Amino acid sequence: MKHIFVVDDERTIRDLIKKYMEKEDYKVTLFEDGKNLANEIRRLSPDLIVLDIMLPGVDGLELCKEIRKTSELPIIFVSARDEEFDRVLGLEIGGDDYLAKPFSPRELVARVKNLIKRVEKAASAKDDKESIKDICVYYDRRYVDKGGEELKLTTKEYELFEFLVKNKNMPFGREQLVERIWGYDYIGDSRIIDDLVKRIRRKLSEIGSQAEITTVWGYGYKIDE
Repeated sequence: MKHIFVVDDERTIRDLIKKYMEKEDYKVTLFEDGKNLANEIRRLSPDLIVLDIMLPGVDGLELCKEIRKTSELPIIFVSARDEEFDRVLGLEIGGDDYLAKPFSPRELVARVKNLIKRVEKAASAKDDKESIKDICVYYDRRYVDKGGEELKLTTKEYELFEFLVKNKNMPFGREQLVERIWGYDYIGDSRIIDDLVKRIRRKLSEIGSQAEITTVWGYGYKIDE
């Protein structure tokens, strides 16, 4: 049974999410703030966190930063602040998805299922790897390195980079990449892909890699061999 943590200061929201998650046979643990979240993550090893941004004390963005120091645990942000800045920042610091309040509980369940399925698929993949210039991608471990130095990518950064590597020399439009990476009809600006690309490019530059994501002007992106 998959274990979901739900962190939200609104009791009605927590109870609603729990009700729908339990219908899908998920085990659910509720938190009204992030005070003991880090300790409980280490103790109970949840499979995914639904994390509100606007929390009393330490907010969800800061909690995500702390979690990402030690864990790649999937995180779905929920927030009443439906602003592009919040969506981009949430994904930039390591969130895997973002859902604005008020949201459909069924949509949240669908996103949870999708994200868990992707993580499981990656974990069960065969032990294979692929190189692109001086970068090596280990698909089984979702690990990327350059001569032994790890290229540290968030979940969505890795999924975009992996997809482009697997389909090197082929250009893809932003909408195509959104569909491939999120796996459903993403409600939002497809320019979120631009943000992911900028971050991957910066990280490639920081380790001095020759691998490059090329802009196909007026269309999208590709990686050349």
